Amino acid sequence: MNPLKAFLATLSSKSNSAKKMNVDSIYDIKINAINGKPIELSQFQGKYILFVNVASKCGFTPQYKGLQELYNTHQDKLQIIGVPSNQFGGQEPGNSETIASFCEVNYGVTFLITEKIDVKGKNQHPLYTWLTQKVNNEKKDSTVKWNFQKYLINPNGHFLDYYLSTTNPLSSKITKHLK
Repeated sequence: MNPLKAFLATLSSKSNSAKKMNVDSIYDIKINAINGKPIELSQFQGKYILFVNVASKCGFTPQYKGLQELYNTHQDKLQIIGVPSNQFGGQEPGNSETIASFCEVNYGVTFLITEKIDVKGKNQHPLYTWLTQKVNNEKKDSTVKWNFQKYLINPNGHFLDYYLSTTNPLSSKITKHLK
């Protein structure tokens, strides 16, 4: 098989491996907060939710400041949920206590932070399976490319869009939805 056909076959097999999750909506997905307590995503119905995979030793880590500013400005209609992951360059090596302390001390983070999870690969958390697969989010497929990639959900629990790490949290690409 020539290299182009092999590549296309790989892409085809990856898209065919997506499986419809057995959940009615994103609100049915289970994830724990950084303190280990379950988060009921359904409590955020009626608000936008911005999921961001975060890391404390990344070049994009200063985005915590913009995320906190976005949250302070729009917390009446927006819930930001930081999702620590150590899958990109080992840039989130800490345990829950270390991560929570880092976020609070260095950036004054008051928005929700989850337990550390895998956002890609064979151990991908169901939250990111839903966020990254069109068969589940009913909008588009994506892959998490790096830390601080953002996924926006509308107040009805529907996927709106995702934004690469280079998108500033205060970008009009995101804030236009919150007006």
